[in-house]
Amino acid sequence: MSGGVDSSVVASLLSKEYTGIMGIFLNFWKDSDEKSANENKCCSIKSLMDARTIASKFGFKFYTLNFSEKFKKDIVDYFLEEYENGRTPNPCVKCNKFIKLGYLIERAKELGYNYVASGHYASIKKVGSKYKLYKAKDELKDQSYFLYTLNQKQLSYLLFPLGEYKKTEVRKIAKSMGLEVATKSDSQEICFVAGKTHNDFLKKHLELVPGKIKDVSGKILGSHSGLPLYTLGQRKGIELGGNGPFYVVELDYKTNTLIVSNTHDDLNILKDEFIIENTNWISGLEPKFPLKTTVVIRYHHKPVACLVNKIKNDLFEVKLDSRQRAVTPGQSAVFYENDEVLGGGIIK
Repeated sequence: MSGGVDSSVVASLLSKEYTGIMGIFLNFWKDSDEKSANENKCCSIKSLMDARTIASKFGFKFYTLNFSEKFKKDIVDYFLEEYENGRTPNPCVKCNKFIKLGYLIERAKELGYNYVASGHYASIKKVGSKYKLYKAKDELKDQSYFLYTLNQKQLSYLLFPLGEYKKTEVRKIAKSMGLEVATKSDSQEICFVAGKTHNDFLKKHLELVPGKIKDVSGKILGSHSGLPLYTLGQRKGIELGGNGPFYVVELDYKTNTLIVSNTHDDLNILKDEFIIENTNWISGLEPKFPLKTTVVIRYHHKPVACLVNKIKNDLFEVKLDSRQRAVTPGQSAVFYENDEVLGGGIIK
């Protein structure tokens, strides 16, 4: 329970169907010098009080668990290391796998509970002996992209009640039950960035080395403040005058050079194939290859038809039917068969 409208409505729905419910509030890592107004919104004092109020309203036990040390190591440190290594990470994918769902399931089992329910917008269905993961009814809120790392054992312990609802319906339910969080706004940022800009956080925690900005012909246009502050396809924040706009087409870490282009769809930023690693298949079994399916290369990106082949171990080659812009190392490529999540991996 985060104190938001989604987990609060889940609590209300489950209280009608189950007994022996316990609400869990997770404490994550917070920047030591942050003021309370800018602390991690997932575990702020206000969020804690909102969650406690909901648990009291529906009459079930409520506890907090301190995941801060593990969160710092598995999520925040990973986030910073990936940027240092020239990749653009997706901390929400990692958090679901290791913290918010993965570690929480283990703790819940230790406490004697049979299931963990959350406010994620996705759907789990048992088909035969297998658990399958599907997109949510609400396509705009669907979070299945962030859940492709889950395995069969984890899926067997999870409940996603909001998979069959649209966000507007969830808010109506909250309002009809008199929940004060019915109109509470959704969090749109990385939780541990805590009110700062993304780059401010990186500037604080990384040792950045300034370097040159060049165009695709090699002409020097200016200087950058540190390569981790940029990502493929980026337009804003390059801070170059002259004949803009400019778009990032390459991060050359060997020479500490930022390569930019005037052209939005410059050939240097278009790809029709890439490799993924750290791959997970939801079923627990690899599909037959070559696999014809669709892939989403970043959250809310339109699915693209592709052909997947195994290289070795957990390395797979993905060939796209059409070239796509800014296929970014560190981001997740997630495979879908219609609404079903087959699995995915990290773009290498």
